[in-house]
Amino acid sequence: MKKVLAILLTVLMIVSMAACAKTDGTAGTTTPATTKGNDSKPADTTPADTTPAEPSLVEAAKAEGELVVYGSCEEDYLAAACENFEKLYGIKVTYQRLSTGEVQAKIEEENGNPSADVWFGGTTDPYNVVAAEGLLEAYEAENASHLLSQQYRDPDGYWYGIYKGILGFMVNRDELARKGLEEPKDWQDLLKDEYKGLIWLSNYNTAGTAKLVINTMIQKYGHDEGIQYLVNLDKNIEVYTKSGSGPSKNVGTGECVIGIGFLHDGITQIVDNGYTNVDLVIPSSGTSFEIGATAIFKGAKHPNAAKLWIEYALSPDCVELAASHGSYQFLVIDNAKQPDQAAEFGLDPENVMDYDFEDAKNNIKTYVEEVMTALGGGDDRFKTE
Repeated sequence: MKKVLAILLTVLMIVSMAACAKTDGTAGTTTPATTKGNDSKPADTTPADTTPAEPSLVEAAKAEGELVVYGSCEEDYLAAACENFEKLYGIKVTYQRLSTGEVQAKIEEENGNPSADVWFGGTTDPYNVVAAEGLLEAYEAENASHLLSQQYRDPDGYWYGIYKGILGFMVNRDELARKGLEEPKDWQDLLKDEYKGLIWLSNYNTAGTAKLVINTMIQKYGHDEGIQYLVNLDKNIEVYTKSGSGPSKNVGTGECVIGIGFLHDGITQIVDNGYTNVDLVIPSSGTSFEIGATAIFKGAKHPNAAKLWIEYALSPDCVELAASHGSYQFLVIDNAKQPDQAAEFGLDPENVMDYDFEDAKNNIKTYVEEVMTALGGGDDRFKTE
């Protein structure tokens, strides 16, 4: 049966040449993913050493013929993952890149009648919120057996981890030297007056990264002290970006001198964009990590294609595309090759605090409201429109 399936998949890969389409959020526009800067980084569609999906699931997914993906990872990786899925299975894929907070808001508004089938990438805090609201579909994935630990999945199958990223600081070494300042070594350093107007962070309303920062501070310092830390930090923050990767994209140019975010985004700026003036800092007193996830939306119009996507997302066929498309997170399945770049920059995936995922899952929505209230309801920097 496996040999028959392999032949079938090979035939599909040859005859299915339609490009994976992307929706970019502009008035009904769709663009083939292969036209968006992918000429220099073609998707690697060589079958990986992984267990093929059940033939019955593949056939049911093919009968539906279509899949819609909301992606909260970086767009190059999202495009490659969608294109490869289409080439492997002959199922038309459209996608849209949105921050995790934007996906959460969209799915809550659609309330069980989602305009997409699956969510791919982005930290799990917003996933947990919509799961608690009954807006994700539980699915017991076969390929979940390859996860490195049970912490990389929801116990009830509402989401599965695909990567792990370490929270820290990205700093422009040249700009700090020009100003006669030392690099911050720890979280408390960021509160120093000398860093006023130099720090960027993502928006608590829109970015899963910023929500992780809230949970990290509350778990490190306690509830009241953690929120007060964020109020004190606000005095030094110049910009709150919509997306969690926003600060990292402006550090190399010097527009942002200190960015708070995931260090793999900093690696992208150094390795792919040539910003050798960027240093990566793991906070000395400890930091937290994200689990980037994937999930099925409750009420998905293409449920079998959605299940097939989950199996694919938990395979080397998908996750190994990350490193060749500018995403250098640690992978969380045992049959995938880890990105060399993460180890080269000295990042240790185990050198993180004991993060309380249950507290984050149960309370993050309340915590965001409390932080925004403590900040006086926010100002124009927190607008989401």
